[in-house]
Amino acid sequence: MIVWLNGTFGAGKTTTARLLVRELPQARIFDTEYVGFMLRHVLTEPVDNFQDNPPWRALSVRTAVEVLNHVGGTLVIPQTVLTESFAREIFDGLAAEGVKVHHFVLHVDREELVRRIESDHEEAGAKQWRLDHVTRYEQALPWLRAAGTIVDTTRLTPAEAVGRIIGGL
Repeated sequence: MIVWLNGTFGAGKTTTARLLVRELPQARIFDTEYVGFMLRHVLTEPVDNFQDNPPWRALSVRTAVEVLNHVGGTLVIPQTVLTESFAREIFDGLAAEGVKVHHFVLHVDREELVRRIESDHEEAGAKQWRLDHVTRYEQALPWLRAAGTIVDTTRLTPAEAVGRIIGGL
């Protein structure tokens, strides 16, 4: 099983993922961004986002399947995917391999989101990049609402968000 934590940058995906793996038996975090990092050394054609490279999507599916086949349990994937066709490609690929995906969208209202991004000192270098993606996330919200279970983290603690996710499994 995969628990996919989607949502904009700053919604709490990484923090929630870390807490979630403590609560689910045999759970581990699988960060598909590392697939993107690996590919940027091989795929030299410039893209705005590593997700724009079809091999990232295919290898994210294939790697998740292989990891699950090897270790079993649950993979928690904290990865923002704002392009509907990319998400569909990934989720359909996982379904074709017999992997059940629970897709949760961690949502936070704009005012709180901007406050979180502005006050994040751990990844301060990513501040402008995150702010630049707020509108793109808002544009993706209609399909995200239809494709996943929304967990509004605007006023939730990460532990409360985990409780809602576990309740939705």
